[in-house]
Amino acid sequence: MRDRAKRLAPTWLLLASAATFAAPAEPPVEADWILAKIARPAPARTPFVEVRGSKLLKSPLRLAGEYRRPDADTLVREVRSPYAETTTLRAGEATIERAGQSPRTFPLSRVPELAGLQNSFGALLGGDHASLQAHYRLQADGTRQRWTLTMTPKDAALASKVQSIVLNGRGAELRCIQTRASGNGETQRTLLAGAAQEAAKADDAAALAALCEGAPAR
Repeated sequence: MRDRAKRLAPTWLLLASAATFAAPAEPPVEADWILAKIARPAPARTPFVEVRGSKLLKSPLRLAGEYRRPDADTLVREVRSPYAETTTLRAGEATIERAGQSPRTFPLSRVPELAGLQNSFGALLGGDHASLQAHYRLQADGTRQRWTLTMTPKDAALASKVQSIVLNGRGAELRCIQTRASGNGETQRTLLAGAAQEAAKADDAAALAALCEGAPAR
C-alpha cells in the first residue's frame, strides 16, 4: 500500500499545483458595464454594413453606409450603397432624403421600427441608460472580453414588429446589432466599427453571422 501511495503521490501533487496556479474565472458581464463602455458622446460616427434577409430575395440585401450623431438629439443613418438615402431622426420626426426626390418628413409614431432605432441605437451611443431601461428589458451574457446584450421591447407597438434586439461586442467595441422580427423570425444584422470593415471579406450569411459573434473574416 505504501509503495502504491508513493507512485500516486506525484499525480496528486501535479493536480494540486494546477489548481493552485489556474487563472480565476472571469466574472459575468453586467449590462451597466456594457452600456458605459459602448457610449460615444456626440459628435460621433461609425461605419455600418446592414444585411437584410427575406424569403422574397435569392440572397440577402447588403447595405453599407454610416451612422452619425451630430448632437445629442439627432441620429442620422446614411446609406451609400447600393443606393443613396439619408434618414434623419430628430424631435420625434423622421426625414428621408433620396437623390432626385423631395424630402419626406413624418412622425416617428407612424413607424415604430424607426422609433425603436432612435430609442435603442441613439440611446446606446448617448449612454442613456434610463431611456433604454424604459423601453426595453435588458439581459447581459458572457464576459467583458466577449458579450451579448439582449434587449426585449416593452412597448406593444414595437414588440409587434420586433421580437428582440441582440447586441454583440468585444470589450468596448459594439460589433453587431441583430434585430429579430416578430412573426417570421427573420434576422436583420447591422455590423459596426471593426466588424463593418471586415465585412468586405465575408461573402455569405454564415460568415457575416460569425463576424457578429467576434470571429475574424476568412
